[in-house]
Amino acid sequence: MEQITLFLGKVNDFAWGWPLLVLLLGTGLLLTVRLGLIQIVKLPKALKLIFTAKNHGDGDINSFGALCTALAATVGTGNIVGVATAIAAGGPGALFWMWLAAFIGMATKYAEGVLAIKYRTVDANGQMSGGPMYYILNGMGKKFKPLAVFFAFSGVLVALLGIGTFSQVNSITSSINSLTGLSPKIISIIVAALVGLIVIGGIKNISKVSSKIVPIMAILYLIACGVILAVNFEAIPNAFMTIISSAFTGHAAMGGFTGAVMKDAISKGVARGVFSNESGLGSAPIAAAAAKTHWPAEQGLISMTGTFIDSILICTLTGLTLVITGIWTTDTSAALMTQGAFSTVFGSLGSATLSICLVLFAFTTILGWNYYGERCIEFLFGVKGIKPYRLVFILMVALGGFLQIQLVWTIADIVNALMAFPNLIALLALSGVVVKETKAYFNHLKQEEITTTTALEKEVA
Repeated sequence: MEQITLFLGKVNDFAWGWPLLVLLLGTGLLLTVRLGLIQIVKLPKALKLIFTAKNHGDGDINSFGALCTALAATVGTGNIVGVATAIAAGGPGALFWMWLAAFIGMATKYAEGVLAIKYRTVDANGQMSGGPMYYILNGMGKKFKPLAVFFAFSGVLVALLGIGTFSQVNSITSSINSLTGLSPKIISIIVAALVGLIVIGGIKNISKVSSKIVPIMAILYLIACGVILAVNFEAIPNAFMTIISSAFTGHAAMGGFTGAVMKDAISKGVARGVFSNESGLGSAPIAAAAAKTHWPAEQGLISMTGTFIDSILICTLTGLTLVITGIWTTDTSAALMTQGAFSTVFGSLGSATLSICLVLFAFTTILGWNYYGERCIEFLFGVKGIKPYRLVFILMVALGGFLQIQLVWTIADIVNALMAFPNLIALLALSGVVVKETKAYFNHLKQEEITTTTALEKEVA
């Protein structure tokens, strides 16, 4: 097992080496420039659309449901354990690079949402199918089908072996076991049964559950972190200074933390950031494709808010609690760091609160990734492959509590990288389409505003 772990560690270091980091950040920067800093200029509009989108047009679920499904998959253990892992390995500076990756990633996530709607299709069951495999095939052309197939195959691997099962179930079993002493084997079986009951109903069922759980779990976690920050209010400015200085100099700390150099901060911050918000990974557009809308850019804006909520809000609060409480400088393992930070303010109640949040986060991520894998399977084998896939997925969930945590994260990182490459290539190739659709949408809004104003003036006259 030790040799396997070492081998996978080397593969992971290669997969998340500088070529992928440069491609991730480079694609996001290009889109940021070509779209005129859309993640800043149009963020208020995007946040407003979450609740005011008209939801006219083809689709399986409303825009809010599509966003919640995507958030269900992104807001998970990456926001709690992933942030702690990044800081443990790269120091507080990793959080800065996570912010930068998220800021740039908002433009990437916007482009993914636009292309998802632009090139989506309808499967043999009458459901919407979209995502990178479709905008590669329908946008770049049939000669690029091998790239689309590679993405879909990688997506299935991530769903079955990465974010979708093992890392989430491992977090759930660890949390519940520490609270109740219940055997991880039993917990895994119970989780698999609950997942089975929900995913058999498809995207509408997943969206319905996600739309109820995601807002509640996010608010609960935000409040808990907010209380910790309020109690340690005076330490917040120094925490920001530590994060920023460590981002460029590395940071040697006390206790078991042996120190991190700038390279570690960048690689861990960006890798964990992508693991958490999935910008550039190509997963979120699979959910976005199911949204009811006429306008690709409208769903692009709504999709963009997913990265903002996930990383700029939730991951930031996690990182700040770890830094201001000083828990990151101790011998505490990454998996228990956030729990330790919560305990400094809430005591034993803190562990229970965090465990509840972690279980909800992880469970909804399982649901979201089941759907992503399902759409990838449908692309590869047609609708006939959906039922067998669901059964295999449920089985993998049942087995998820039996792997070592470090091995789990390593596997997840490797298969994440496999998805990212073909998606980023497609985003670069189709960036012109994204710009064109963006101009068309905002010209439409401007014309609509002029028409409305003229109608009102006539009424007054």
